[in-house]
Amino acid sequence: MKRITFLLSLLLCLTLSAKKEKQTRVEMLTSKGVIVLKLYNETPIHRDNFIKLVKEGYFNDLLFHRVIEDFMIQGGDPDSRNATPTQLLGEGDPGYTLPAEIQFPAIYHKRGVLAAAREGDQTNPERRSSGSQFYIVWGKTVSHEDIDKIAVHVERTTGYTMPEELKSYYTHHAGTPHLDGAYTVFGEVVKGLEVVNAIQQVATDRNDRPLEDIRILSAKIK
Repeated sequence: MKRITFLLSLLLCLTLSAKKEKQTRVEMLTSKGVIVLKLYNETPIHRDNFIKLVKEGYFNDLLFHRVIEDFMIQGGDPDSRNATPTQLLGEGDPGYTLPAEIQFPAIYHKRGVLAAAREGDQTNPERRSSGSQFYIVWGKTVSHEDIDKIAVHVERTTGYTMPEELKSYYTHHAGTPHLDGAYTVFGEVVKGLEVVNAIQQVATDRNDRPLEDIRILSAKIK
């Protein structure tokens, strides 16, 4: 009887663990194709906020209003929904910010990660995240010399030390290491990285806004 009770308890623990580890996925249909995002459980505040906004239809019809080749694509500004072609974007939000959930070096700025945009350190020393604006990293590889300089910059400005294995990673794989330790990364692309690639290559104006509107047509929980 004790053995049966133990086995049932073990099975229950394993079941609860499996449920706990399950990661939410979001399917984002854009005018360039479908991007599927996996949200990290390690950043529950950002995860739950993103899920809430998706369920509300908040991202539907918004633009990727800021695109920089070999760097990232940014969206989530509610002002972009009905923006005129020359309208400056990037200041809109849902009226709140989120506390930082920076998990560096366990979670870092590799290609394809989903991270929260925010105001700069001078006006936002706590590095609180925008309530809705996000970016998806494209990035590029960096030289051994440059990664050492970036690591010094990261440690000086954030207090985080970049491990040697992560330095090596960035010299072989694309990312944006200079953002490490300063912004909350809360998910990653699991399907549709080619769509991110297509978006990050589009022509933009001097404010990094695409000349042709790149729109999030819809977003839903998978």
